[in-house]
Amino acid sequence: MQNRKFGFYLFCTVIAALGAIIATSVAAAQVTDRPWMNPQLSPEERAEMVLKQLTLDEKLALLHGNGMAHASQWQMPLSHLTNGGAGYVEGVQRLGIPPLVISDAGYGVRDSGANGRYSTAMPSSLGAAASWDQDSACDFGTVIGQELRAQGFNMTLGGGVDLAREPRNGRSFEYAGEDPLLAGTVVGSLMKCEQAQHVVGDIKHYVMNDQETGRFFVNAVISKRAMQESDLLAFHIAISIANPGAVMCSYNRTNGDFACENSYTLRDVLEKEWGFKGFVISDWGGTHSTEKASAAGLDQEQPMADFFGPKLKEAVEAGKVPQAEIDDHARRVLYAEFLSGIVDDPPQKGVVDVEKGLEVSQRVEEKSIVLLKNSPAVLPINPSKVHTIAMIGGHADVGMISGGGSAQVDPPGGNAIMPPGKGATIWQKPVWFPTSPLKALQTKLPNAKIDFDPGTDPQSAASLAKSADLAIVFAYQWLSEDMDVPSLSLPDNQDALIEQVAAANPHTIVVLETGTAVTMPWIDKVAGVIEAWYAGSSGHKALANVLVGDVNPAGRLPLSFPKSEADLPHPDAPKIPENQVRTGDVADNGAPTANASAHAGYAVRYDEGPAVGYKWYEAQNRKPLFPFGFGLSYTTYTYSGLSVDSAARTARFTVKNTGKRAGTEIAQVYGRLPKGSDESFKRLVGWKRITLAPGESQTVTITIDDRALKTFDEEKNVWNLPSGEYQVLAGSSSDNTPLTASLVVR
Repeated sequence: MQNRKFGFYLFCTVIAALGAIIATSVAAAQVTDRPWMNPQLSPEERAEMVLKQLTLDEKLALLHGNGMAHASQWQMPLSHLTNGGAGYVEGVQRLGIPPLVISDAGYGVRDSGANGRYSTAMPSSLGAAASWDQDSACDFGTVIGQELRAQGFNMTLGGGVDLAREPRNGRSFEYAGEDPLLAGTVVGSLMKCEQAQHVVGDIKHYVMNDQETGRFFVNAVISKRAMQESDLLAFHIAISIANPGAVMCSYNRTNGDFACENSYTLRDVLEKEWGFKGFVISDWGGTHSTEKASAAGLDQEQPMADFFGPKLKEAVEAGKVPQAEIDDHARRVLYAEFLSGIVDDPPQKGVVDVEKGLEVSQRVEEKSIVLLKNSPAVLPINPSKVHTIAMIGGHADVGMISGGGSAQVDPPGGNAIMPPGKGATIWQKPVWFPTSPLKALQTKLPNAKIDFDPGTDPQSAASLAKSADLAIVFAYQWLSEDMDVPSLSLPDNQDALIEQVAAANPHTIVVLETGTAVTMPWIDKVAGVIEAWYAGSSGHKALANVLVGDVNPAGRLPLSFPKSEADLPHPDAPKIPENQVRTGDVADNGAPTANASAHAGYAVRYDEGPAVGYKWYEAQNRKPLFPFGFGLSYTTYTYSGLSVDSAARTARFTVKNTGKRAGTEIAQVYGRLPKGSDESFKRLVGWKRITLAPGESQTVTITIDDRALKTFDEEKNVWNLPSGEYQVLAGSSSDNTPLTASLVVR
């Protein structure tokens, strides 16, 4: 028996050794036959080797899509429909270059349920930005990258970083707020970790896609300096952190030229100034020319080949587009494939790690929830005093709302409700995830009696609230691609509902599920307000933990909440003037159409320049309802002892937890340009999350980011850090900076 066991062991060992030898030999032979398959070489070297092997047709095949799975006008060939993705770009099979299999994945992988798959919904990107936490953003991106691969995709279309210049933007929830340093850092960290899972990363929508109204043709008019110091700065920071394989150009015009054929933003800034080596991919249907777009720096048309297919080949053969230009486009696509790791480690379809996704989604949401009001201290809920709770509105008995459009994630089991009067497509209806706050809170408070009222009849809701120890009103605001909200007021008569409930019960809490800022005419009548954003697959559990105090809220606003829309740089909601609308510009449902691509009459002037959000309020000496960076806690903090090291560019100060609970504070540092500048607002230059026990103090050192203080010289096309004395301010929000010191730049 011993001999048999030994013989079997020896046999297995020999077989394993032979397998390893064969695998090594195959890999060695592959590297010999295809030297670009050597992972020790740089992505640049490998891309150049492949480029030299390609025919013109093979190069051109890398420069356009082949349709998409869910659009009849851009139907993908049946051979590519297996994943139900957004796009497909042919690879070069004979050389080992894989196709790009692309999916939308703003806060989770899209169209999973419709194709028999499961995807985790993370909190919205705006919610993730409210955490002010790079680690959470990284975890967010990691989960999405892993779930993309498990579903057979190797490229993402997430990574939105457009600023909240227009807070009514229907895609605000896909972005990361109003400040370029915060937005760029959060989205860059997210996409860096997403691409690290071996998918091609993407940063979008480049650039000035700050509203959805007229998005296919609107002309964003803005000075180069203002654009460089705001929206472009956000993109630069995100790209410098993530080093993504791709950047998506947007639909709109900027200073006259479409984004996907704008030589200033694509060639001069992205390629030359920033040194971006990846490829520029058009938004779907966002290509408008062949020669102009190619020369300007567009590398890949999506989702078809209307301009970068036969027309591009004809232009090359006619000498209208240089061969070197085609080589540059193809080289960039190849570079992105090698950079991201999809050549060496192609995705293998598998089972999504559901538990991990739910755990990360909950953790990110718990860090993102913002406590806006708690006076008197009605939160956290005290079970010894609160025995009856009236939960009202927002379909909180069955679920929580999510953001729509191409970012929409399919909820498991389908929409928790079917809104009346809404269309059947994902673009036209709000979707509630089956994540019931009622059930989650009841689990946390098993001895409390919690009754639900839908809130459709304010008098009935008020009657229930009057009989309860505590009333919680859930209020929602649905945002989606292809639309801007008509106002920042809560829709569906919810303001009136809150007014009546608060009149019936002074212990009323409002939980907001929104994709951007909202106005709150009832703010002085309620005891508490929580901003939960679009909360994702585990939002109900995260919210319940905050409500009962198991989690101390530490989210801070990534955008300002105005008292009134009259206080905004653009008080009126975006609207195409009637005398500028032509047949074909607007579809029957009011959405702009691709047929409007030639329309040049609609422009938006961003005369506020770089003064976006909190900078605008300060420049105009106006107070928002809740300022950028604001958020309360179940404990309190004090700041003291600010000192600045001008040579090291650091700010140092002490934060103390003066309350009775452990908590996390977001210590923020702002800078103001030297006297004599033409600027009257501060700029965020750094921050740090710090967790403190009751009574604990911590001295923090925060690096002052020079990029946030520099000014752009349009005439010389250079960045400057002017010499002089800068004011440095530290505190808990843009409107609460009790500490000041000086930074001297010589």
